[in-house]
Amino acid sequence: MPHIKSLWPDLPALPERLNVFETILQQPHHEEWPDFVLHVDEETGNTRTFREVKKRIDALAVTLGAPKAEGGLGMNPEDGEIVGIMSDNSSDYVVLILALLKIAVPFALISCFSTPFELKHALKVTKTTKLFTTPQYLPRARPVAQEAGIAMSNILIMSGELGSHESIDQLIAKSNLLHNRYSKPRIVSKDALALLFFSSGTTGLPKAVMVSHGNLLYAFRQAVMVAQDRATVAKPPTPPTPDGLPVVLAFLPMHHTFGFHIYSIRAFTVPTRFVIFRRWDTGRVLKALSRYRATSLSMVPSMWYQFVNHPDFTKTDFSSVFAVHSGAAHLPKEISSKVLEHTPNNDFFSEGYGMSETTVSAVVRPYPGVLNGRFRNVPGTTGVLLPGMEARIVRDDGSEADFNEVGELWLKGGNIVSGYFDNPAATRSCFINGWLRTGDHFRVDPDHYFFFADRAKDTLKVSGSQVSPIEIETVLLAHPDKLVSDVSVAGVRGGRTSDELLPRAWIVLSENGKKLGDMRAQEELERWHQTNLSKYKWLRGGIEIVNEAGPIHFIVPKSTERLPLQIPKSPTGKTLRRLLQDQYEHRTAAHAKL
Repeated sequence: MPHIKSLWPDLPALPERLNVFETILQQPHHEEWPDFVLHVDEETGNTRTFREVKKRIDALAVTLGAPKAEGGLGMNPEDGEIVGIMSDNSSDYVVLILALLKIAVPFALISCFSTPFELKHALKVTKTTKLFTTPQYLPRARPVAQEAGIAMSNILIMSGELGSHESIDQLIAKSNLLHNRYSKPRIVSKDALALLFFSSGTTGLPKAVMVSHGNLLYAFRQAVMVAQDRATVAKPPTPPTPDGLPVVLAFLPMHHTFGFHIYSIRAFTVPTRFVIFRRWDTGRVLKALSRYRATSLSMVPSMWYQFVNHPDFTKTDFSSVFAVHSGAAHLPKEISSKVLEHTPNNDFFSEGYGMSETTVSAVVRPYPGVLNGRFRNVPGTTGVLLPGMEARIVRDDGSEADFNEVGELWLKGGNIVSGYFDNPAATRSCFINGWLRTGDHFRVDPDHYFFFADRAKDTLKVSGSQVSPIEIETVLLAHPDKLVSDVSVAGVRGGRTSDELLPRAWIVLSENGKKLGDMRAQEELERWHQTNLSKYKWLRGGIEIVNEAGPIHFIVPKSTERLPLQIPKSPTGKTLRRLLQDQYEHRTAAHAKL
């Protein structure tokens, strides 16, 4: 099978020097927009208009970039400055992101759910020089940041007032005293680093994915081309809102690539209202949908699962919704069908495939009739390549697979990032001669429709986020009492969707662990890993204590039995996770028949 090219026309070449901020928020048509309510805080009801948000972005950029001698923070990308952001969703999260893009200072998006262990790793990997967080997370973040060498004065807060930490409000207020010559975007190379996302890549601890200004602009142009093509075959109805504006419920985490792009990068293509949730809450989302007459819904599969299975789902009025989308992982058809049944003014469920390494998306299921009528609503397809992209399906031996043959998906395009920050070994293993090895298995038919098969790499997708088995293994091995001598983590069935796998650990106890006893060691390892890992990384698939020989203690939630098992290894010592998964599934099936 030859390399597959996108069915859309090629995108124009990017300029060598640019700043993506100019495309996001400095278009001529923005001056013609009315001053509509752009942001609504779902919790408080507070609102900000488009021009109020834009004014805050411009003012914050001035203070961040102005020299220290004049009262600014003197942030400059040439000084190696990298800003960490650890916060819940908020209007000022968007303000801070866009202000940093405007002055071309790179930033790292850090999960607000990070434990001290995870935060320490994030700050170390990204070499963060300043950290923005909220008063809520400050007690957790401050000691870790200080341990990472970040001075107290370089820990800033998103909201409120704390005497020892400047806030975004205080920084914005300072801008009135500074010269407006700092108000223009900094123009940089298209390859200049814009931000760092965290991804597990194909193996190991979370890595910092380097996204450039050029990557962001290319991904933006891809989205615009797809949207413009759809508009030629299906003009969206007028939103049934008081002012006729579309309404988006912004509950995806802004530190995740999906939420980041929808709520910040693509938010200013047409006047749109964003109802911002600090974090996901299914019941509150359903109530807000009716209250604000939401017109589109974008979620990851685990959210869709919770959504359609909530008791208020069938009681909610979905007549305002005319667009639904799922991304970040494969969505089972039974869920999308249930959504379509309850959205009477929407007849299509858009899906996509992407990862942080593709900036956001790579494959999209566009509206039927686009591509000059070529695209059809083919059951089961993930979609077709986005504009400007190429793909290969590769067998295990490195040769090209045939049409309809499953193999690993390799991708190339202007939205593919250059690699992982300060990690050349991981970059070399995943990025080969301009191609990204996704680690996921797909097949492609002769009409260039892509079909997801499975995940080839060890990384799991839980609640739409990547979970690295090696990260969990590292935490278990790091227990201060050294309870574990060997461990393997792999995914087992039992997630919210049919293809979501839950992390499960197979553990060989050390001498210290054996002295403690199986049950007490298991309880201590449960406590330890839940203290040091975000909730979505917890071992919801269970912990199994194994011995290298003889009988073992097999522990799953709410059940105990004795079975013989060892951690299988290859001749080179590599853990064979697939065998562990297969053995577990076989025993679970046999147990169910009893």
